[in-house]
Amino acid sequence: MERITPTPVDSVTVTTIMDNGADLLAPAAGKARQAAFAGPHPASPVMEGGERFDTLVGEHGFSALLEIRRGERTTRILYDAGLTPFGVRDNMRRLRIDPRDIEALVMSHGHFDHTTGLEGVLADLGRSGTPMVLHPDFWTRRRLKLEGTEHIEIPTPSRAYVEASGVQVIEEGAPSLLFDGGLLITGEVDRTTDYEPGMPNQQAWRGSEWVDDHLVADDQAALINVAGKGLVVITGCGHSGIVNILRYARKLAGIERVHAVIGGFHLTGKVYEPVIERVVDTFAELSPDVIVPAHCTGWKAQMALARRLPEAFIPNAVGATFEL
Repeated sequence: MERITPTPVDSVTVTTIMDNGADLLAPAAGKARQAAFAGPHPASPVMEGGERFDTLVGEHGFSALLEIRRGERTTRILYDAGLTPFGVRDNMRRLRIDPRDIEALVMSHGHFDHTTGLEGVLADLGRSGTPMVLHPDFWTRRRLKLEGTEHIEIPTPSRAYVEASGVQVIEEGAPSLLFDGGLLITGEVDRTTDYEPGMPNQQAWRGSEWVDDHLVADDQAALINVAGKGLVVITGCGHSGIVNILRYARKLAGIERVHAVIGGFHLTGKVYEPVIERVVDTFAELSPDVIVPAHCTGWKAQMALARRLPEAFIPNAVGATFEL
């Protein structure tokens, strides 16, 4: 594998636009700060005077704003778009984030809890020509076998809708360097562990039949090299396996030190909980300065990480901002 080392940047700020929960009372913790109430909104007759707080909302989805700084230049990238059509758009408004400042969209993979919110985001962007980086399998038609049920087909992103919106779609299975080398998208991740299962209950439609799709090949992470600190790794769901992702990120970038890991680690449920301890062992070996498990990581895995790495662990919530 050819090494692709991202250009060092001065800092990166990661703001959680969407996650499974909101906690407006969360105190500042280390490198994290929580958004305040978004302000009064006169729209509820049940409240005296009709005023209520227009607060942030959570859903089973993920989205983050990455603000990468180098010298006088700040680049803003939206990574994933959440579950509901307008949840991310509305939270951006509440956080006073102007969608016109977004210079690129990066999609971790094609699952609906990371893509449906593109409806609101693309509407706000307008016909901007904004680059949208994704893996070719992003558009794959898929179904899941859930316990006690037949296969359930899940919503598939519409290529026609996205392309008609006016963004510049960039499909790439290999790694991609963006913004003068300051952002590295992994592309497909090497699977090197013998215990991370991928998504064994998933199948994909390949033209004439349903076939096994447990690898979720379109699952990709974003990497930023913060000068003097190491790699910041952003994941959507971590279907590639969070240990596989971290191994691959270090090898691809040629950087051993992992400074921060933020996003979904996909360790919830009966299939994934048996590997939690091995995953936590790897985190202990790598000893990142910041660990922010989000979205599909699950309560048991979060507790295990918090117990083992209390100085690095930071709970996530909608509106949380991490200065790295």
